[in-house]
Amino acid sequence: MSDIIQLLPDAIANQIAAGEVVQRPASVVKELLENAIDAGGTLINLVVRDAGKGLIQVIDNGKGMSATDARMCFERHATSKIRRTEDIYDIHTLGFRGEALASIAAVAQVDLTS
Repeated sequence: MSDIIQLLPDAIANQIAAGEVVQRPASVVKELLENAIDAGGTLINLVVRDAGKGLIQVIDNGKGMSATDARMCFERHATSKIRRTEDIYDIHTLGFRGEALASIAAVAQVDLTS
């Protein structure tokens, strides 16, 4: 019998993961606003064009990211909030800064400035 099970290519796996996070443009807005709040943003500007299909832009005054973190936040399963298993049950934020960016970037053009 021949083997038929194979690992999915990263591009396809990322698009499947995106379906869990990015159900519609409002899902992207929610994730990005939560990231801005978790980063300590007190002034948050949201720009949306064409109901989010043309542009979703969040500008905040929260804590920025290092150049390395800005690259790492696009990796799957990358977070600043979990170091050990127990941390999963002790999260006191809205999300993980950049947690959804890998999924969003799998289905959209993303530009990040920090």
